[in-house]
Amino acid sequence: VQLQASGGGLVQAGGSLRLSCAASGRILISNTIGWFRQAPGKEREGVSCISSSGGSTDYADSVKGRFTISRDNARSTVYLQMNSLKPEDTAVYYCAAGRTICSDKPDDYEFWGQGTQVTVSS
Repeated sequence: VQLQASGGGLVQAGGSLRLSCAASGRILISNTIGWFRQAPGKEREGVSCISSSGGSTDYADSVKGRFTISRDNARSTVYLQMNSLKPEDTAVYYCAAGRTICSDKPDDYEFWGQGTQVTVSS
């Protein structure tokens, strides 16, 4: 099972980035995909998730109205569009897949990709 997150980088506050999570095989089609982030010295936290059908999404309160999750099953890719970025969004972002309802709990996800660094300067 392979998940690969990409799209991170350095951006100024107020800017935008789009993260991508590419999955191998049927993993993306049959699983809920979650985005998580972990800042130095902090626990991993759920950012957003999308069900296998795409019909259900959820967001952390801290990113509602700024981040949008979407999926393109034909491309086996889930996207996280991040707008109006803030310095507190700085973290390593991970995508994960799991046979779960949309959840912000890392333990609910079985498969993880490597992270991509997002740094927002003030």
